[in-house]
Amino acid sequence: MRRMTARPANAHQARLLRLLRDGGPNSRAQLGDQVDLSRSKLAVEVDRLLETGLAVADGLAASRGGRRSHNIRLNPELRFLGVDIGATSVDVAVTNAELEILGHINQAMDVREGPVAVFEQVLAMAAKLRASGLAEGFDGAGIGVPGPVRFPEGVPVAPPIMPGWDGFPVREALSQDLGCPVMVDNDVNLMALGEQHAGVARTVHDFLVVKIGTGIGCGIVVGGEVYRGTTGSAGDIGHIQVVPEGRPCACGNRGCLEAHFSGAALARDAEEAAQQGRSAELAARLEAGGSLGAADVAAAAAAGDATALDLIREGGDRTGQVIAGLVSFFNPGLVVIGGGVTGLGHTLLAAIRTQVYRQSLPLATGNLPIVLGELGPTAGVIGAARLISDHLFSPA
Repeated sequence: MRRMTARPANAHQARLLRLLRDGGPNSRAQLGDQVDLSRSKLAVEVDRLLETGLAVADGLAASRGGRRSHNIRLNPELRFLGVDIGATSVDVAVTNAELEILGHINQAMDVREGPVAVFEQVLAMAAKLRASGLAEGFDGAGIGVPGPVRFPEGVPVAPPIMPGWDGFPVREALSQDLGCPVMVDNDVNLMALGEQHAGVARTVHDFLVVKIGTGIGCGIVVGGEVYRGTTGSAGDIGHIQVVPEGRPCACGNRGCLEAHFSGAALARDAEEAAQQGRSAELAARLEAGGSLGAADVAAAAAAGDATALDLIREGGDRTGQVIAGLVSFFNPGLVVIGGGVTGLGHTLLAAIRTQVYRQSLPLATGNLPIVLGELGPTAGVIGAARLISDHLFSPA
């Protein structure tokens, strides 16, 4: 299986590779405008990248008054695999070195089946993408999982909604199976990387991404870099208490945000409302489908169902209370709301905004956008490809 063997030899080459990844083909002169190198030193470093095959010449650049030079771009044959494992589904995508998605598959999956079963499915999906002609092999893979990760080792640690995953060597096992380097991170950190690379956070250096899915988590970006904390558990906001002595949570505590508002909590509350006769719309959907989810609540709310609207507003209020505390503490330049529950749309967003703007100081919220993510289900796989490219485009 083909794999990328060369790595940048120094920080200058790493910087050039990341500029080409993020900005696409550039002339030597354009690259020179963005790095602090003399023309002769720049020429040496670019030539070395061309020799390694990480970059290639790509047609003549526009003239800037002298002899026209060639554009430089990343090798178009490089391929990264992005894998975003959620609680109930998995996304697998192939990208080129500029992190453009070439092929993308989504399948239903239950993370509670354990790592062996889940990764059998992931490998089958990767093989399907490879067989379609999009890639001979993979030069690297990024993997997101819905729980805390000890980042240096690529190992999940006591993830509440992932029984059987504690301590499983994800990075080591998948690296052997795929035949390429692998990096592993929490799924919301990858969503943050995706929105930073190609989404709503492209021009922001300090921001939060709150993912509301089966569980709730927060990606924290400081100075353009994901902040993971000392042990990799930063941003685990789903287990901040919002109701003293409230509902039991999967983590073992009571009253956690995730126990009161998440995809799973919303489905439970909607089914209870339907069974108790508080919503004819939800009752009809429950009878037709046998179960309810966030999409059913969203549809009922869109039809004007008062109970569905109340469920969304109550959840948004509780989530907004937690985010207000984060905003007061961190003072971000942007808050992005993503995940499966964002199908609830502007009713949810309005409730979150109301709490944040009401509870946080005006200095923190005066110019603070709170918005839905732009990339939807592709944020995680783009972020996963970004993660592995950051690793491979660093000096060995």
